[in-house]
Amino acid sequence: MVDIIDVLLTHGPALIIAVPLFGAFLTPLISRLNDKARNIFVIAVMGLTEFIVLLLAYDIFTTNGVHTYTFGSKQPLLTLPSGYLVPVRIIFEIDGLSIFMGIIAVTLALVASIYSWSFMRKEDGLDKYYTLLLLLTTGMLGMVSTGDMFNFFVFLEITSIASAALVAFRVNKGESQEAAFKYIVLSSIGALFVLFAVAILYGQYDALNIATLANRIRYTFLDKVALVLLVASLGMKAGIVPMHMWLPDAYGEAPASVTIAIVAATQASLYALIRMCFTLYGGITSVATIGWILIILAMASIFIGVTMALLQSDFKRMIAYAAVAEIGYMVLGIGVGLALLFSRTPYSVKAIQGGIFHIINDALDVGLLFLVAGAVFYATKERLLDRLGGLARNMRYSTIFFIIGALAVAGMPPMNGFASKLLIYESTYQVSPILAVVAILASILLLAVMVKIFHSAFMGPPLVKAADVPKTMLIAMAILAALIIFFGLFPNIVVENMVKPAADALINQATYISQVLGGV
Repeated sequence: MVDIIDVLLTHGPALIIAVPLFGAFLTPLISRLNDKARNIFVIAVMGLTEFIVLLLAYDIFTTNGVHTYTFGSKQPLLTLPSGYLVPVRIIFEIDGLSIFMGIIAVTLALVASIYSWSFMRKEDGLDKYYTLLLLLTTGMLGMVSTGDMFNFFVFLEITSIASAALVAFRVNKGESQEAAFKYIVLSSIGALFVLFAVAILYGQYDALNIATLANRIRYTFLDKVALVLLVASLGMKAGIVPMHMWLPDAYGEAPASVTIAIVAATQASLYALIRMCFTLYGGITSVATIGWILIILAMASIFIGVTMALLQSDFKRMIAYAAVAEIGYMVLGIGVGLALLFSRTPYSVKAIQGGIFHIINDALDVGLLFLVAGAVFYATKERLLDRLGGLARNMRYSTIFFIIGALAVAGMPPMNGFASKLLIYESTYQVSPILAVVAILASILLLAVMVKIFHSAFMGPPLVKAADVPKTMLIAMAILAALIIFFGLFPNIVVENMVKPAADALINQATYISQVLGGV
């Protein structure tokens, strides 16, 4: 058993990509046997990937180290006859932040696969659906694991194509096709910006490895151009205002099981944004300017997300705009930490921890709300709040799950959203009390959005016939609800064992560079 664990730890960085990728190729073949075998196989693949990720996470969080995995060699650097070391090999570099994001990606993908068993059973072409879901998981895990800029671009494209195809999966709906078209066009533009930035950096430093680039970078004018391209493109992929125009459509029109997977993909892009700012460009003092830009964009995201959510009458689009506001809270914490990166004051570190903590909290909270919205649509075939009512009478479990998710998104104690938002409020207040007050008021408006949904859909006389959804859908929602409650009741456990190692890995640029280039 010990030998197996050692093997999994040694080759874990490659296996978390290889397992879902191999599963994606096998899924169409197994689907020919029967649907049940295919569903079990996909869930098993996701479960195995989750196990390997958690095993890696335990090792990384307890040692505060970086797992480097070089494909095709035991040494990450090629030694030339002259003795010069060249980082030309494909290298995965997984530190505390990488594995933190990996946990989010694979957990939401696993929940999506469980939820899909009943939710998608009446759809055609499910062999393609599950194949795309596994490819999306592969792309997300690749984005957060790779230490190579070009490989990051490749995994970003895999994620974007799989996401667009899943958004457009219901081919009989014109809205789905429109949302998918908008998503893939904007994703392609963003990917071209990323590729252009990679070309600029490679042209100057003859390297693609992130640690090597961070060690060599001289912060020339071209470097700053590359930074602007990366921030703009990855900010768009992360759904930050004013580059959020694709997000409400994609989140709103995709099947609920797809939506929560795309939530994880969105956060993988946010990971890439903060990785570039802190690790690649973290040695330049003017990076604080990017921090202030992120603060401004964060406040715009919070304001526009909340106000637009209040104006919606569609269940899923209300949650989608609430998700835009929640992205604003994450970016606010990260922006404050980046603006004060070189001061290393306690509240700058707290801001980063709050932003990182809110990433996983948002994934759970918004993910649960989208699953509840999917359950309501599954039971009633309705999404407009005007046509819903009284669902609490017959959909008791779904109602309870909605209440948990709503309170968490609004940042109400004792749910997990309160713990992360409190860290963000406290640190932001040290920078500007006005920013903190606006952020708190926006949370109150988010609560108003959730109350509007609850009153319209779940209270009052029943307007449509409905019954609670199948057990697999309830199990998927219960997993997220249980994590929300646990993170809310025991936030210190999560912060100490997961959030702090992730934040430390992000802040300590020199440690990352030395561990990677030293082959540790």
